[in-house]
Amino acid sequence: MDFTAWPSLTAMFFEQAAARRDKNFLWSKVDGTYRPQTWAAVSEQVKDLSRGLRDLGLERGDRVVLVSENRPEWLVADVAVMAAGGITVPAYTTNLPGDHLHILSNSGAVGAIVSTRALAKKLMPAVLDAPDCRWVVAMEDLQQGQAGPKAVHHWDTVMERGRALPDDVEDYAGVAERGDTACIIYTSGTGGVPRGVMLSHGAMLCNCMGAYDLLVKVGLGHEVFLCFLPLSHAYEHTAGQFFPMTIGAEIYYSEGVEHLLRNLGEARPTILTAVPRLYESMHLKIRRGIDKQGGFKAKLFAKAEEIGRRRYLAPEKLTLLDRIQDFFLERLVRNKIRARFGGRIKAIVSGGAALNFDIGLFFTALGLPILQGYGQTETAPVVSANPPWKVKLHTVGPPFTGVEARIAEDGEILIRGELVMNGYWRDEEATALALKDGWLHTGDIGKIDDDGYLIITDRKKDIIVLSGGDNVSPARVEGILTLQTEITQAMVYGDKRPNLVAVLVPDEEFLSGWAKQNGKPADQAALAEDPDFRAAVGAVVDKVNGELSPLEKIRRFAILPEAFTVENHMMTPTLKIRRHKIREAYGPVLEGLYEKRA
Repeated sequence: MDFTAWPSLTAMFFEQAAARRDKNFLWSKVDGTYRPQTWAAVSEQVKDLSRGLRDLGLERGDRVVLVSENRPEWLVADVAVMAAGGITVPAYTTNLPGDHLHILSNSGAVGAIVSTRALAKKLMPAVLDAPDCRWVVAMEDLQQGQAGPKAVHHWDTVMERGRALPDDVEDYAGVAERGDTACIIYTSGTGGVPRGVMLSHGAMLCNCMGAYDLLVKVGLGHEVFLCFLPLSHAYEHTAGQFFPMTIGAEIYYSEGVEHLLRNLGEARPTILTAVPRLYESMHLKIRRGIDKQGGFKAKLFAKAEEIGRRRYLAPEKLTLLDRIQDFFLERLVRNKIRARFGGRIKAIVSGGAALNFDIGLFFTALGLPILQGYGQTETAPVVSANPPWKVKLHTVGPPFTGVEARIAEDGEILIRGELVMNGYWRDEEATALALKDGWLHTGDIGKIDDDGYLIITDRKKDIIVLSGGDNVSPARVEGILTLQTEITQAMVYGDKRPNLVAVLVPDEEFLSGWAKQNGKPADQAALAEDPDFRAAVGAVVDKVNGELSPLEKIRRFAILPEAFTVENHMMTPTLKIRRHKIREAYGPVLEGLYEKRA
């Protein structure tokens, strides 16, 4: 399969649509049941909308902000904007009006596309204040006409306008080249104000080529994806939308993370891409379910996990009895675990953040080997991933096809290849700092092993330097803390300090169980100050400290009154903690932990 032959994402889409016309492509819920749309139907929608957007005045190079939950119209809008010569600017559905205003103003978007009335309520105040934005296209009924100086159009009306125009979309889109910017994706802001990352058609096609070479040996054929991570994030945008297109796969749109297990059973995906936080959540649910069952089933599960762990860590030490037991446990235990994921998974991929080794080992032992990958928005986004034929869980695998990686003198990972961004939109200074002599300076620290696999140590800017000059990886300590069933979230703190402290969010089920047992209300804010509950959490921290080096030990901790969420801006939409926001909110608490020590 020659991914270099496609000059653009739109050329790829139209070629695939022509080859697969009547085959099912996109699946979404209609009246509670998944129903499909064919490649031909989606292609016609893309063409109609693309002509309609040009009729509204969209010109080559214009930016259009897209605010929508995952649904077929997201893909239609994205490809239609690109086919009209425009640049898509995805925005998170969790954005507040101020976030939208920053993206609209910084990108200079001439228009916006929004799905629901609820999302429009947060978008429209920003549209009214954005100097360059002239129109909005809404998928649901809004008050059409003029909103101040801005024009509001219904999705169906724009489609009808486009349908009445000559069909020149493929020719019009055909001038796009691989190096042209296809989209501007604003970083999720783990460390500050989001910047617009310019990604080319070629960058995303390069990623798709790498993904194909990674997965082709699992037997790619009739593939099914479940799209549930935000499409406004580079990971899902490429891996969950454009890569499935390149291999002619079907895409099911999830109803949301809260319905993920049900949708897995309905879609029965063959390839699953997710972030570590979701695998951690699944791990906890599986463990709790087994603990509640108890008895013989729990013993079978424990044996399957134990042999599976040894099969990965030291396969040469498995005895004949182990192998016989493993054969039966495959059918009695592992097949049932795989059934929870739909029963036909070929590959599970983890990206977007570091995967805890024990979480990866847990799923691998139970017959669901996770292929951990690595990347960032600036690399469209995947740099490397573990191949199915040689998984090394402590690494993020070798670089993708067409990608070069090297380690700078200070340990920073540098990346070169077509996948690298065109730069930061309207930020020449930041672009010059990130791109030097063709190499992207990732800001991540790591090394390359003898097999050419990348090993990530930490984010360069996140590494904690204690007052004694010692470096500590907060991600490692936080990973071990949140592996405990009693702790669901953690952030470690201690830069320029003599030791580490932490703020912790207890697990809801642990909290409610403890409260019931001790006759107290299950109120997190109240229990955060309860000395007996603190002692229970402290016992968990002591257990974790037993696994850590002296420099990594948590000397003091605070229990927070609420969880880190996307809504309170302490997590990104892809469920990574925003350290700077947590420090802003709980700075006095963190500093107070050192005052108590004194």
